[in-house]
Amino acid sequence: MKITIYTDGSSRGNPGPGGWGAIIITESREHKAEGRGNQIQDEVIELGGREDMTTNNRMELKGAIEALRHVTSYWLLVDSSSDPKLVTSNQQPLASVEVCADSQYVVKGMTEWIDGWIKRGWKGSTKKPVLNQDLWEDLKKEEDRLKKGGVKVTWKYVKAHVGISLNERADTIATMCADDENIELYRGAKAEYGF
Repeated sequence: MKITIYTDGSSRGNPGPGGWGAIIITESREHKAEGRGNQIQDEVIELGGREDMTTNNRMELKGAIEALRHVTSYWLLVDSSSDPKLVTSNQQPLASVEVCADSQYVVKGMTEWIDGWIKRGWKGSTKKPVLNQDLWEDLKKEEDRLKKGGVKVTWKYVKAHVGISLNERADTIATMCADDENIELYRGAKAEYGF
């Protein structure tokens, strides 16, 4: 099974009220569930949240953290001591998670900068403390938890506001959460998802 995540963050003022949004899409290998005779359906799960006083970068990080946290809590970690795996309730292994974000701060942070920050005791290249260290530590912890379960985690930068529908939807969720607007989050079959 593969999971693709689209995530975004928003703040009204920097700092100010902020929101984050995430969309989790499962892509199963086609097979029949044991004893049931029906196929496992691919699923879409939308998540969102807000904070009263935050920054855009913190919300970008929070969206990625909460999405990965949801993945590790939703799937079961099966520890056969030497070979731990994340699997679905139907015992289908989770092979990979791709996180798509329109924040180069998040993507470069996880793919280029974080190992150096850790080696330097959470100092940047200018020897100043890394901003948002608490959230970077949380994000790294969630990524490491997935990797320990045998899951390949990749980070992909996508351009904002260029018509990528899932990125636009994550932005809408984040913005509406920042504005404290009522939003209906979808959870259900991928085939019935309207975006």
